[in-house]
Amino acid sequence: QVQLVESGGGLVETGGSLKLSCSASGSILSANRMGWFRQAPEKQRELVASITSSGRTYYRSSVNGRFSISRDNAKNTIYLQMNSLKPEDTAAYYCNLDLDGGWRNSWGQGTQVTVSS
Repeated sequence: QVQLVESGGGLVETGGSLKLSCSASGSILSANRMGWFRQAPEKQRELVASITSSGRTYYRSSVNGRFSISRDNAKNTIYLQMNSLKPEDTAAYYCNLDLDGGWRNSWGQGTQVTVSS
């Protein structure tokens, strides 16, 4: 099973930027989609952005125009460039992949993003 490891989180001020990385232990070429999720304390995990094998992207409305997802198949890595960060973006961020029509039930350790006001 492909393992995913997230990195790149940290503490930034409002308006700052971070770039998250998600490295896979195996090839991501077979993934229909790869995505970034986030979970804030006492809130449900939510899909932030996804990218298909053909490069089509999706963003939730609250991050559209500020976040950008990309993938590097050669490095088996996806990225999430986050600009103009807001306190409401504070959460643990996780990546996941869709191999067979749905997101996997297993999750990595995530990476914490904290945006100070």
